[in-house]
Amino acid sequence: MAKIGSVMTPVGRKALLLGSGELGKEVAIELQRYGVEVIACDRYANAPAMQIAHRCYVFNMLDGEELRRIVEIEKPDHIIPEVEAIATNVLLELEKEGYNVTPTANAAWLTMNREGIRRLAAEELGIKTSPYRFASTREEFQQAVEQIGLPCVIKPIMSSSGHGQSVARTADDIERSWHISQEGGRAGAGRVIVEGFVDFDYEITLLTVRSLSGTTYCQPIGHIQIDGDYRYSWQPQPMTTTALEKAQEIAKKVTDALGGYGIFGVELFIKGNDVIFSEVSPRPHDTGMVTMISQDLSEFGLHARALLGLPVPDIRFYGPSASRAIVIEGDTDKVEFDNLEEALKEPGVQIRIFGKPEVKGHRRMGVLLATDSSVEAARDKAERAYQALKINILPR
Repeated sequence: MAKIGSVMTPVGRKALLLGSGELGKEVAIELQRYGVEVIACDRYANAPAMQIAHRCYVFNMLDGEELRRIVEIEKPDHIIPEVEAIATNVLLELEKEGYNVTPTANAAWLTMNREGIRRLAAEELGIKTSPYRFASTREEFQQAVEQIGLPCVIKPIMSSSGHGQSVARTADDIERSWHISQEGGRAGAGRVIVEGFVDFDYEITLLTVRSLSGTTYCQPIGHIQIDGDYRYSWQPQPMTTTALEKAQEIAKKVTDALGGYGIFGVELFIKGNDVIFSEVSPRPHDTGMVTMISQDLSEFGLHARALLGLPVPDIRFYGPSASRAIVIEGDTDKVEFDNLEEALKEPGVQIRIFGKPEVKGHRRMGVLLATDSSVEAARDKAERAYQALKINILPR
């Protein structure tokens, strides 16, 4: 029987968030709705989830000794990875010692790098993926590109939000793509995956929830990425019944193999009725931020319920909705969101400002959400709000 005691008492529940960005912040808020004590961790101070957590720690989560030290100090009921760059070998040890890792330590370990999850999907589960090769050196990389052929996509095996990702379309792009991959990985320079370019009609995120109630799916989410980083998403993405059934079958096969309770962001390419597996995140997905306006339980609310061992009944979908990421370019610790009264004047428009402390280069700093009578109308509404918004980038 699931129970939650009074917060910050011996009978209360405690959750340790490993990663405190905008997704972690929403998970923290949802956990606090259930009276859960939240401790937020990240590699930099004043990360979004830290601003609303009960306590926080700043450290490099790839440092296994420090990660273990924090866990042993806090003794959390739930360890919740919210980013890829974590000492997952320590999570595996902690789980064996009795700690509860969401969804499982093995899921965190397999999905921390693209090699683990790709080999699981393609080689163990027999799921269709793009052709791929892995490479650790410049020479191996050149061989992989020759074997896969051009155009091809190059990604560090450990990165997120498009960091280190590029497309090599001609021979002149190969050297540039190698350098991008070595500069953008979460753990620095290292191993990469070279993927064959997939000819697809559209790509989706199928949010898949494993809970006490079994496996549940959200409406498919369509999205557009630029250099591997999400810019727009909408829900539902129109699909044939056949394609949707295949997508759900693949999502269930992958998430069953990973196990545990929580939400998974399963990314898939769709070509007609054909479905090709791309990636999976064992946590809320950035494209799923649209669910903050489209559903009665957002992906963050679903994650909280599932990991707490609570039932997840059928998800109530409100209607066509869209999100538009607010990405800012510059070098500043002072960003102003201006003209908000104009951006938010239409009904069915909301904004989330993440509260990240600074920008260096480009960074996602907020998201606009919109709902309307159709996906196209919702996307147009979100874009109008974005165009009305003014961003003032002030000097440091």
